[in-house]
Amino acid sequence: MAGTIKVGVAGWAYDDWAGIVYPRALKGLQRLEYVARFFDLVEINTSFYGSIKPQTARDWCRAVAAANPRFVFTAKLYRAFTHSPMAAVESTSASTIRATQKDVAEARAGFDALASDGRLGAVLAQFPISFKCTPENRAHVGKVAAHFHAYPLVIEIRHASWNKPEILEWLASLGAGVCNIDQPLLGRAIRPASHATSSIGYIRLHGRNYAQWFAESASVRDRYDYLYSREELKQWKDRAEEVAASADTTFVVTNNHNLGKAAVNALDLIRLLGGSEVAAPSPLVAAYPHLQEFTWK
Repeated sequence: MAGTIKVGVAGWAYDDWAGIVYPRALKGLQRLEYVARFFDLVEINTSFYGSIKPQTARDWCRAVAAANPRFVFTAKLYRAFTHSPMAAVESTSASTIRATQKDVAEARAGFDALASDGRLGAVLAQFPISFKCTPENRAHVGKVAAHFHAYPLVIEIRHASWNKPEILEWLASLGAGVCNIDQPLLGRAIRPASHATSSIGYIRLHGRNYAQWFAESASVRDRYDYLYSREELKQWKDRAEEVAASADTTFVVTNNHNLGKAAVNALDLIRLLGGSEVAAPSPLVAAYPHLQEFTWK
């Protein structure tokens, strides 16, 4: 039997979501609680920029507990493990990554706080496209897997040099899942797939904003400003079901966050996967009227 599929969004605290995803008056943890009413999953973005403080993790868990007993977080691994500290101007490789034992301890403390409440679905190690498949870089991934073997770890690799059957077998031997991604197919960008190498399946949809993806003048909002069509999402619905056939739990995360588009497409996918009407935030339905077709009245 196929495993569970949970669909959700990357992040929840965006100023441009106010009045679109959640009522404008909501602040802080109220926003998280509101989002948890409609989704069973949120991927934590802030942990990429600095490890989660245990008390913050406990506050998040309390915020979602009453709203949704099925709710879980996935959390990005701190970028010290996956990116050069000068990633904007130099390629990332094992030789340019500078993580310390202090970073390991602090990352574990935050993940432990989520896990102790039963809310940690997965840890996502997100490497940039400049991180190519070399013996040294493979060794670094192995080291990351060893540091965080206590958690359901998923590796996101974006360069096509990793797209080999032996790499999937190797990740499985490490006990690590692999992230299937949708991104603009520029240069050696890895193509969409439906792989599962552990009990955790993972899919991330970044959007297809070709014009802004590598533009020097683009802001983060510009880069992720993309609304998937129903036909594009049907392809990922099929891939999610393929992944779920080989995994216990599959997480599908929409990362095209500008102006709430991630929330729109997450609801679209929930509808495609479940086939029934879904609950949706009323401000979002007002902003994206096509949601009226399948949301509860």
